[in-house]
Amino acid sequence: MGKYDQVKKEVLACTQWLSEHGYFGALRGTGGNVSMRIAGEQAVAVTLSTLPYRDLSFTDICIVDFELQPIEGDLPPSVETGMHIAVYRNRLDVNAVVHTHQVKASVLSLIDTPLPALYDEVALHIGNEVAIVPYALSGTPELIANVTAKLANNCHGYILQNHGALNLGETLEKAWLNVELLEKTAETYLTALSCGREIIPLPTDIVDLLVVLRKDAQDKAIARNQALLET
Repeated sequence: MGKYDQVKKEVLACTQWLSEHGYFGALRGTGGNVSMRIAGEQAVAVTLSTLPYRDLSFTDICIVDFELQPIEGDLPPSVETGMHIAVYRNRLDVNAVVHTHQVKASVLSLIDTPLPALYDEVALHIGNEVAIVPYALSGTPELIANVTAKLANNCHGYILQNHGALNLGETLEKAWLNVELLEKTAETYLTALSCGREIIPLPTDIVDLLVVLRKDAQDKAIARNQALLET
């Protein structure tokens, strides 16, 4: 078994599930992308951009370093790989990034509407707000800069204006879960908006508590990643 085979299999499993369940927008397309940080290395496993996800083998998943230099894999990595690496450079608590074109979150991206803290589970796992990242063309330095500028809020979800969503996690399973939590919240929020009634966010004291709990978990993840990099 190759050094990176397990992480490649995990990335592929997540990617194909998200594709099959409509989170990438088109089953036959190549929109959206998934990556994982390689533990103890300045490198990532990331999906490619040339084949439909249902046709992929785990051997097609790319391994590249933080300078976008190939380590393993013959096909080109996603054009959004630079955006993923920007997240890993700036957020040592994050070990997985999932970029989706999920429908309900994409609606919010078109009406320039961030998600407030509405549910305790979502505020704990994703954050007290799902902020809007200003638009820039896919794969460009401008989009990378726009995403990087938002990462300091330490949340695990962002809405990419006129594009889709960016979901982060300490593990791939958690980033994957955040994709579903974001879509559920976006759907219920849009439905509530359509009612024309006042929307009641979580109480401020509860949001503050959840921020502290999430920060504690992030600090522990940072410490673990730093220890791996130093060994």
